[in-house]
Amino acid sequence: RQAAVGAFKQAYPKAKPIILEPIMRVSVESPSEFQGNVLASISQRRGLIVSSAEDGVFTTVEAEVPLAEMFGYATTLRSLTQGKAEFTMEFSKYLKVPESISEELKTKLGERKKGGKK
Repeated sequence: RQAAVGAFKQAYPKAKPIILEPIMRVSVESPSEFQGNVLASISQRRGLIVSSAEDGVFTTVEAEVPLAEMFGYATTLRSLTQGKAEFTMEFSKYLKVPESISEELKTKLGERKKGGKK
């Protein structure tokens, strides 16, 4: 068992592991007057706008947004659109976490290990 642990600790850094995050396909339907607010709110959440279609009164925005950024979005969307918008989301794919966030996660993990927490 100790040999396996030692081998893993030696091989792990050489493998150059990456951290992946789930990306959600998000569809937001809102009155056209709120399109700018909706687009801005998605961009602030590291979202990538895939398409935006307007049919006169309503606008549908399709985007890909990291799941970690979607917590609390229903409340934000309600505030931005006076409760007139709705959204759906479903899993799309996994993508590599940006380097800045990856470093932040590694730092937090190191702090937890030093503190004795798991």
